[in-house]
Amino acid sequence: MKKTKKIFLYILSLISIVALTIGIYILIVQVQEKLFVPEEYLMWIFKYPASRLVFIYEIYLFAGFFYLFHKEFRSSKDSFIKKHRKQIFPLFIILNIALFYIIVTAVTVVTNNKIIDYSFLLPWGRQYNYNDVVMINTGVYGKEQYLPFSRSKDDFYYIIELKDGSKIDLTDLGGMKKEADDEYLIIEELDSQLVNRKIPKVSSMENFKYSTERLDEIYTDKIRNILENTN
Repeated sequence: MKKTKKIFLYILSLISIVALTIGIYILIVQVQEKLFVPEEYLMWIFKYPASRLVFIYEIYLFAGFFYLFHKEFRSSKDSFIKKHRKQIFPLFIILNIALFYIIVTAVTVVTNNKIIDYSFLLPWGRQYNYNDVVMINTGVYGKEQYLPFSRSKDDFYYIIELKDGSKIDLTDLGGMKKEADDEYLIIEELDSQLVNRKIPKVSSMENFKYSTERLDEIYTDKIRNILENTN
């Protein structure tokens, strides 16, 4: 009976951790949209790899539940925490404020005529026009990576490079205009504008087949159009 209860608590904890992580992610996205996204936007990007740092909060939750359910661990660590709490708590708070700040400011907004790039170094944002895009690199990832925060093998990417060397993957979607059908349509329309401006584009169809294994044809057709649209 005791073992069954413990298993049930573990399962409930895992469900709670997933739910809380999703809740934290939604909260961060709402804060970003409120602070940085103007009404006339086409799409906005929650930039990689800062977007993956949200999962650090999941690690916190795992550690918290582990601390609660393991008395032997709790008793051995309590004395250390109590002894060093004056150093640990302020440092923990400062690091988490910095973490939240880095995550929240990792935003790029695309409108009809400009790109606004925010970061922890430039929270007020830097504006570019479409002519400031100097390179496009697009394709589908073909190699599975097993590192934390890495991309999946069949992920489509569309990376623009700006005149100052900044690179932004427009597929790291944070949100898009409500009337848009899907993110691929917005990228397809934007790609057409950029290519018509004679911006250099590196496009690879090599791993396109992987996207067809995961996505419906309506989406893969748009990806194909993007990849085949070259200067």
